[in-house]
Formats: sequence, C-alpha cells, structure tokens
Amino acid sequence: MLTRQLQRFLIVGVTTVAIDFAIYQLLLLLDIPTAPAKGVGFIAGTLFAYFANKLWTFDRAEAGRNVFMMFLALYVSTLAINVGVNSGVIALLGGREFAFVLGFLVATGTSAILNFVGMRSIVFRSRQNQTVGDG
Repeated sequence: MLTRQLQRFLIVGVTTVAIDFAIYQLLLLLDIPTAPAKGVGFIAGTLFAYFANKLWTFDRAEAGRNVFMMFLALYVSTLAINVGVNSGVIALLGGREFAFVLGFLVATGTSAILNFVGMRSIVFRSRQNQTVGDG
C-alpha cells in the first residue's frame, strides 16, 4: 500500500510541480514580485493536488468537508514554509539567476515531504494506513 501510494504521490507531485513552476515563471516574466508569484503557483498546484491525491493516490472519492479542511490547513502551513524557504534560498544566494531555480527546488522538496506525511498520516488516513507494516 505505501509503495503504491508513494508512486502515485510522486506522479501527482511531478505534475503539481510543473503547474506550480509554469505559473511561477510566467508571473515572474510579468514582473510580479517573487513571493506572490511563488504563492500563486503553489496555490494552483494545490488545487490540482487535492483532487488528484483524493481521487487517485489515497482512493478517497467520498472525502467530505472535514477532509478538505484538513487538506487546506496542511497546505496553508506548507505554503508558508514553501514561500519562506524559496525566499530564504534566494536571499542567501544574493538573488543570482540560478538562485530562483534552486530556491524553487528546495522549497518544493521541503513542502512535498511535509505534504506526503501529512496527507498519509492525517488528511487521507484510512484503516489500512493505521496498521503497522502496511508497506
């Protein structure tokens, strides 16, 4: 179960990152400041991630309002972490061109790990997820 969920999460994650990155880059080209551009990209990816993870990764088609609220709380938390890490890496590297890509990658990796653990353990938790050695 864990292996299948992790594989699906990675597929959804790659697609989510592509959505996030494309919107982030587009907004930067339109001279939108870094933090809002990163935030909007992250939110667009989040909308995709909710439905893809709910319906496919964690097989929770009947998830209700409480599940959505938990998902939203998780993603609001990781949004703050994502934007903060992105901005921190850019500031640390002095705003050089490659800092924007590196900041994006570090921020995305950090929030992806936190999101998988949060979704599996809290948001889309099932009886199967609660047993020891379900891998």
